[in-house]
Amino acid sequence: MIIELFEVAIVGPIMEMIGFPAFFFEVVIGGLMAGVMYSLVALGFVLIFKASGVFNFAQGVMALFAALTLVGLMTGTIPLFRSQVEWLALPAWIAIILTIVVMIGLAYLVERFVLRPLVNQDPIIMFMATIGLAFALEGAGDILWGSEVKPLDVGIPQGFFMWQGIQFQIFDMWAAGTAAVLVTVLAIFFQKTRIGRALRAVADDHQAALSVGIPLKTIWVIVWSVAGIVALVAGVMWGSKSGVQFSLSLIALKALPVLILGGFTSVPGAIVGGLIIGVGEKLAEVYWGPLVNGAIENWFAYVLALVFLLFRPQGLFGEKIIERV
Repeated sequence: MIIELFEVAIVGPIMEMIGFPAFFFEVVIGGLMAGVMYSLVALGFVLIFKASGVFNFAQGVMALFAALTLVGLMTGTIPLFRSQVEWLALPAWIAIILTIVVMIGLAYLVERFVLRPLVNQDPIIMFMATIGLAFALEGAGDILWGSEVKPLDVGIPQGFFMWQGIQFQIFDMWAAGTAAVLVTVLAIFFQKTRIGRALRAVADDHQAALSVGIPLKTIWVIVWSVAGIVALVAGVMWGSKSGVQFSLSLIALKALPVLILGGFTSVPGAIVGGLIIGVGEKLAEVYWGPLVNGAIENWFAYVLALVFLLFRPQGLFGEKIIERV
């Protein structure tokens, strides 16, 4: 019985991979591209956590809010009234710039009315505040722009091309390139700039950072602004692929196992974790899904995250915390 189970669950899928290498590579590449999309959301979580030690539950909703704002500006939609005026519609590049301004303004409001009153409070209180912020932003987006699915087209090429018998989606390649540039810029920002070092200092100890002259208010506005811009990139990619809809905020749930794998404080870890999750769930769904009637893709990431929590809770690139008791 055990031998038969081993042959069905292990030997069979491996032989199928070997027998159809082109299809196997297509599945892997599709998983990598899905992982890039997960990583774009996870990056926002990492930024906030590195600067404040708080898990920002609202990051997924920030991606949704940014995408809704962008669509509204591009279509000339009047907030609250939701009526479209053709002459108010803006080109994509202008709408993106104005959306960045909106996300920076949102960062200032969050710092002023959410973070500042909760300085030095327990992390669980800050976490609950971000949950409240998520519901507030989601409700604001519904009131301002409406809840119907909205198409988003910022000019990213669609279609596919073939290479060595393997099909590549052009949109996915653009998403991968965007993520690569974003990670490079953020890594340089955190490691090489004065503001980046100040962000790490604030994350370690708020009071110590204040005592050496680091302006906590300014740092938080900066990091939430950067996280808002990252959320905009994630919202553009997800919205261009499947439309801007309120289920977009649920991608925050898939970003959680990505963070557990990569580490809550590592920018490269967010990318690596996303790629592992993306490839793993695609391979599991295609090769092992038929054995259990499918749906592996829905829970694979969380089971893998549970394994990591048991054996390496800090993740692949996270910092191991040792506390004296």
